[in-house]
Amino acid sequence: MERSNEPADGRGGRPPTIRGVAERAGVSKSLVSLVLQGSPRVSDAKRQAVLDAIDELGYRPNAAARSLVARRTHTVGVLLNDMRNPWFVEVLDGLNSLLQAHGLRMLMADGRLDRRAGQDFARTFQELRVDGIVVVGTLPDTDGLAEVAERLPTVIAGNHEPRLPRVDIVANDDERGARLATEHLLSLGHRRIAHIAGQGLVGELRRRGFEAALRAHGRAADAVVEPGDGTEEGGYRAAVRLLNPSRGAERPTAVFAFNDISCVGALSAAQELGLSVPADLSLVGYDNTYLARIRHLWLNSVNNASHEVGRRAARCLLDRMDRPDTPAAHRLVAPELEIRGSTAPPRDA
Repeated sequence: MERSNEPADGRGGRPPTIRGVAERAGVSKSLVSLVLQGSPRVSDAKRQAVLDAIDELGYRPNAAARSLVARRTHTVGVLLNDMRNPWFVEVLDGLNSLLQAHGLRMLMADGRLDRRAGQDFARTFQELRVDGIVVVGTLPDTDGLAEVAERLPTVIAGNHEPRLPRVDIVANDDERGARLATEHLLSLGHRRIAHIAGQGLVGELRRRGFEAALRAHGRAADAVVEPGDGTEEGGYRAAVRLLNPSRGAERPTAVFAFNDISCVGALSAAQELGLSVPADLSLVGYDNTYLARIRHLWLNSVNNASHEVGRRAARCLLDRMDRPDTPAAHRLVAPELEIRGSTAPPRDA
């Protein structure tokens, strides 16, 4: 067997190489490569010899070289629409837990920052040769997504659009969740209920659920919807408009906010206007993020199973990587309402 000039044990200031592993195990370099690729064409005895040599030398395979051989990088591109939203971060936790268990790493991009810089996420991810893409949240421009989905397995998490061939969607049942929140307020005796709305299709679905619940209880004419943008500042401004003292007796006694961040803004507005929550005003948020669970906030919120949405999105991506031509699926995760301390019957009940 040809001998290398380098020490077989990886000493001498240079990191151990595949040739050093082969010499230590008494096999060829090609057989070491087969072991690293997990090939079944290697006997148990030789596989163990190679693994022992790798362990003894502290050999670490070169990721770039493995990618060229396997035509895979074992990475997944994740485009996050807005890293400021804690719900998206919890989706990432569920996503990463399953991807990591299957040997895949996430490469993240912030869609909001990319738009400001004029960067094209589709081209960037393709240049990085990722094995698949997960889009978390809403994309204002879907042309790039349609282009990349033609070439790479793609999954959308936390949104219901765009509907594209061979692109799976995993999202919360937003309309049902909004109905749960509104029906809870109705059950407490509230009749003047307002909704701080959000944007995009998710915002439309939650508004639709709010209005459907009121309609089912014969109170469609009482529906009050104030536009918002899903931020704390947007929730604050919307609540100031809704709770303005000039409304008098028509002031809402309950507010259902598009998300927890908006709900925190509404809570700040209520406190500035001298209203006590929940004695004077009941509040319900959506997403059940850590914000709702902070003790001095303790908000009722719709739990849309963020971690589970992430895990299911990862499962869809893994399945699509194995079977790229299967029809697109639209999977909904059922929401639940978490009751804490931000709602109570109205004073005039």
